[in-house]
Amino acid sequence: MIVTYLVLVGAAVLQYGIVLTLVVIPLVIACYYLLSSWNSMRRSQMPIVVGFLASFICLILFVLGVNYLDKFDSAIIFVLAYSISPPLGMLMYVSNRFGEMIKEVRTNAQQVLQLSEEKREQALNQQKVLEAEVDKQTAELRNTLSDLKATQSQLIQSEKMASLGELTAGIAHEIQNPLNFVNNFSDVSRELIAEVSDERRKTNDERDDELVNELLSDIDQNLEKISHHGRRADAIVKGMLQHSRSTSGDKEPTDLNALTDEYLRLAYHGLRAKDKSFNAELITDFATDLPVVKVIPQDVGRVILNLITNAFYATQERAKSEGVDFKPKVEVSTSVVGNTVEIKVKDNGNGIPEAIKEKIFQPFFTTKPTGEGTGLGLSLAYDIIKSHGGELGLTSKDGEFTEFTITFHQLI
Repeated sequence: MIVTYLVLVGAAVLQYGIVLTLVVIPLVIACYYLLSSWNSMRRSQMPIVVGFLASFICLILFVLGVNYLDKFDSAIIFVLAYSISPPLGMLMYVSNRFGEMIKEVRTNAQQVLQLSEEKREQALNQQKVLEAEVDKQTAELRNTLSDLKATQSQLIQSEKMASLGELTAGIAHEIQNPLNFVNNFSDVSRELIAEVSDERRKTNDERDDELVNELLSDIDQNLEKISHHGRRADAIVKGMLQHSRSTSGDKEPTDLNALTDEYLRLAYHGLRAKDKSFNAELITDFATDLPVVKVIPQDVGRVILNLITNAFYATQERAKSEGVDFKPKVEVSTSVVGNTVEIKVKDNGNGIPEAIKEKIFQPFFTTKPTGEGTGLGLSLAYDIIKSHGGELGLTSKDGEFTEFTITFHQLI
């Protein structure tokens, strides 16, 4: 192809001259490439091509007609046209190119705006869906919370009823003792009265006045004992009524020794009423110099009852597993430590594993089998002691013992 091209160039030089050949041949080549790439050419590139073509045309016309240009002005026009055609083409190219760029930018901007609008609408739709889902979840959570509160109230009431049941069992045992005394002394007194009546029916010579006086003295003593045990039963009933009332929230000076001893006996007799075979060694160590503490007796009594009942339960469970060789023991003590008063309840049951010590005061956590505990006893006890400004602590060794300590800081 190169050889052919050189032959054509040589022929053109011989036929038309070197100047015309150097002008025409590049023009022909440019036109060839222009036509071959016309379809792929941008519109903005066309002016520059046209400008260069115009320049070449002017140059050709100038060369061909140089002998005919007799006027200087005509030559200048051709030279000027030849000179400014490429710059004009470049200027038109730049102008059109800027126009294309602006159009592209505008098109892209419109696409971006359209896309942004679609994204915004999509985001709004998603937000509405999320808001609806959040509202739905919130409503479900409210319902769940309401159900949980209702369940919690029922469980708390169940725990109170269980505590009241233990208290009632102990009270029933406590009342049974004075009632037995009243019945026994009443029967004996009736027999004594019958003997006195028999003596009074005798004649003066047969009557033993000394015996009558002894019988009357025995009857008087029996009546005094009946009165004493009747008052004891009355006090127990009044105490039961007091503990069955809801808490008033008023603190009052309280003898913690008496309160602890009372609930110790009630807890023990309550457990004995359920299981006649149960027995445990009770060790009490009450400080004689214990000051009066201002508390709500009903609430603190519930705490003491719960701790002692748990202690008996722990020793009972260990006794079941170890048999007759194990000796259940529960120790209850009070003491003054600095400016505080402490009540301690210790048992030699199975103890509490280290892994669950942190959970022991959590609501609904229990180590008892299903149906035997609500998991609220210690949680309520903890809250009650905290509301008194005190502390409820735990010390335990797995397999050996558990000790709860109630500490009151506010002394009278």
